[in-house]
Amino acid sequence: MDPGAISPARFEELVADALDQIPAELTGAMNNVVVLVEPEHPEDPDLLGLYEGIALTERTTSYSGALPDRITVYRAPIVDMCEDEDEVVHEVLVTVVHEVAHHFGIGEDLLHDLGWA
Repeated sequence: MDPGAISPARFEELVADALDQIPAELTGAMNNVVVLVEPEHPEDPDLLGLYEGIALTERTTSYSGALPDRITVYRAPIVDMCEDEDEVVHEVLVTVVHEVAHHFGIGEDLLHDLGWA
């Protein structure tokens, strides 16, 4: 699908919708994290999403005052790999869940085993 087929505003709505599908118990437990949408990663244009920060499971008492963790979802590679908007919706959900899982300390191997990679 052409990356221009879904506007940046529509893509941001899809990311917000994906976040809304995560159970409230989990989103309520998210701490000091921001979710961003960018066109693409400057060094890896095929990257769909990225978690940058210190997972909740690794935080210590010295964590206070830290800048927010960042979850970034990259629009162009997701839209480019999909055939239609339904596939984009699905891939956005998988990417958001995948990156949120990293915030909770869940690694790549487990995400792959669970079908979220």
